[in-house]
Amino acid sequence: MINVIGLGYIGLPTALMLASHGVEVVGTDYNKELVATLNAGKTTFKEKGLDELFDAAVKAGIKFSTEYQVTDIYIVSVPTPYDKFSKKIDPCFVVSAVESVLKVCPKGAIIVVESTVSPGTMDKFVRPAVEAKGFTIGKDIHLVHAPERIIPGNMVYELLHNNRTIGADSREIGEKVKKCYASFCQGEIVVTDIKTAEMTKVVENTFRAVNIAFANELAKICNYDGMDVYEIIKICNMHPRVNILQPGPGVGGHCISVDPWFLVGDYPALTHVIWDAMKVNDSMPVYVLNKVSKIIKEVGISDYRRIGVYGLTYKENVDDVRESPTLQLLEHQQHHLAEPLKVYDPWIEKDLVPNQYHDFDKFLNDVDLVIIMVKHDHIKQNMNKLKGKVVFDTCNVCDLEGTYKL
Repeated sequence: MINVIGLGYIGLPTALMLASHGVEVVGTDYNKELVATLNAGKTTFKEKGLDELFDAAVKAGIKFSTEYQVTDIYIVSVPTPYDKFSKKIDPCFVVSAVESVLKVCPKGAIIVVESTVSPGTMDKFVRPAVEAKGFTIGKDIHLVHAPERIIPGNMVYELLHNNRTIGADSREIGEKVKKCYASFCQGEIVVTDIKTAEMTKVVENTFRAVNIAFANELAKICNYDGMDVYEIIKICNMHPRVNILQPGPGVGGHCISVDPWFLVGDYPALTHVIWDAMKVNDSMPVYVLNKVSKIIKEVGISDYRRIGVYGLTYKENVDDVRESPTLQLLEHQQHHLAEPLKVYDPWIEKDLVPNQYHDFDKFLNDVDLVIIMVKHDHIKQNMNKLKGKVVFDTCNVCDLEGTYKL
């Protein structure tokens, strides 16, 4: 039996996938309300294919609890926040989860940390926590790092098909954990050492962050000199060795917007390119606001109350708002616009911000300028409703004549 610790955006799909492929699983989370919701037969966030996967896992016998289980394999999938000043990882949730496991686990148990951590976190924080409880690592407890590689909006597919990395102290333990993931994972599973596994996950997200920053900087250059950044990137990407990502209004989520800072925090003197790239990405919400101010003057909008933002989530077709560029934009709006912006997102059912709408038509009726911050399928399907509005499209999704682009 496997006890999955943490039933959030990563832990829950992982637990469901294991259970639906014949592995006995108990999912554990300290959040009583979350566990009660799952036990009532409901999922806790929206995700393509998640409800079907949930039903399959329930039929297979998955259980949900607030209690840690007595078993031989644990998968820890809890958040890893970082200090926004020092840029260093805060491993408190991982360490706390591991310490809770140690209270109930038998000798010889394997603790797999799926949470994304900075290189050396297992050595600096997790090993000492285990040893402080009197356990001998490699004998009483085996530590493994198996970072997830999935993205909201496509989690179920990527859990099945993406390659994985297993970092372990010994090949034998690594192969044992590999066998667990191979119960559902159709991609290649590489077994390596723990620190390499830690580094590869962070590097993957850092590469993408730097690539996006390059695209964002190109967008600023092209905007300054009257060029079409999307056309330029399209042509450049026709070269067989060039793959520039798309610019956008900022970078959100708990991977690309966070993981590169782990390297900056741990290696401040060695990460100049990464630091500069992250600052470029972080600057984009304010850049959008500055451009909104210019558009307002150009088109002659006098009532700032009739400006609306479409999209609250950090990416399309999910309900995940972690590190959302729109939330970052709203934090800065008072310095650029006199009135709070109106906001609408078809994926967000609860009120998260002031002036939030839950009816698209009413939202459009109350605004003259629409700032598209997220390219949900919903906006693509309702593009004709934007006719007659001033549109500032930060996602290159709108083809209406006269649309302002990033």
